[in-house]
Amino acid sequence: MLGVSPLTLRNWDKKGTLVAYRNPLNNYRVYRADQIELFLRRVENSKNRRNGRKIDISVA
Repeated sequence: MLGVSPLTLRNWDKKGTLVAYRNPLNNYRVYRADQIELFLRRVENSKNRRNGRKIDISVA
């Protein structure tokens, strides 16, 4: 969905960039859809600030 490696997700989790929840049965990292959307908005907004553009992102 994000196009990054599992190692990148683990690093983001360690830094608190994207917080993972742990599956109680297998301890896998699980990310909530609303957190991923918020993360993508932050990334998009930071890109737009650098480029001087404003884009409204709507989630259906």
